Amino acid sequence: MGTPQFSTSILEALISQYDVVAVMTQPDRPVGRKHVLTPSPVKAVALAHDIEVLQPEKVSKSPEMQRVIDLAPDFIVTAAFGQFLPTKLLKAATKGAINVHASLLPLYRGGAPVHYAIMNGDAKTGVSIMYMIRKMDAGNVIAQVELPITGTDDVGSMFDKLSVAGRDLLMETLPTLINETVPGTVQNEAAVTFSPNISREQEEVDFNHTASEIDWQVRGLRPFPTAYIVLDGVRTKLWDVTVLADQQTDLQPGQVVARTKHALDLAAGQGTVIRINRLQPAGHPQMTITDFLNGASDHFTTGEAVVTLKFGAY
Repeated sequence: MGTPQFSTSILEALISQYDVVAVMTQPDRPVGRKHVLTPSPVKAVALAHDIEVLQPEKVSKSPEMQRVIDLAPDFIVTAAFGQFLPTKLLKAATKGAINVHASLLPLYRGGAPVHYAIMNGDAKTGVSIMYMIRKMDAGNVIAQVELPITGTDDVGSMFDKLSVAGRDLLMETLPTLINETVPGTVQNEAAVTFSPNISREQEEVDFNHTASEIDWQVRGLRPFPTAYIVLDGVRTKLWDVTVLADQQTDLQPGQVVARTKHALDLAAGQGTVIRINRLQPAGHPQMTITDFLNGASDHFTTGEAVVTLKFGAY
């Protein structure tokens, strides 16, 4: 049971060694400006292997849920499926219902653990194999593996790394679960943190935050859903920035510290400075700051406030 690209390597590994009797994924969704109805990456893999695909809009009490119960599988394996699973469904797995979760539980229970790990400036994250219970991501942890988060990683790169790590950890863990009962480790409730789905408010950059925090936010929302600023009154996506760690400024957050043909440096919180490398104004393609400034005439002069400030938290 899974939906995004993160889940596909896990499904392919299971197919290579086990009898996958069915795949459950989210319904086809409209994608792009033309809203073309598109299957999930997991569905595409399943169809390529002639595996039955189940796509309930809501799992609870659905015919698709009953189909899984009737199959009486040894295991239910989920990886970024995107829906709560009723206890009746979890109990249909005779050996266990397990989840491949992209965090070091009990950290970051919820739907956006990779985003939050990067946005919070964490030095590491990882994958947890855990038993599923009715409470979100709260079951006993069977196995974990840690991965570092580098200064260039974003959600896209970490999803790729964690997908492989989760695949490998699952394939190491499953043989043991087939042959014996593994109770797992109870999660420390005092250490629990959550990672709810990213809100639209969290996408907007607040230049009262430090340059490092803005960099974390940009990378923690790239390539989706993407951070943005209101630059000179225009909503503009930020795709890449650089923290100028050797610089300080007395200018107010959002003001231009320096502008050349190839650079736009803005003041951020606590006197820090951040350089805009790649952006995308509304209605335009992604572009380098050089291309953007070529069309900006003599605008954006030193000391000018070009960013609309928004006080908030993420």
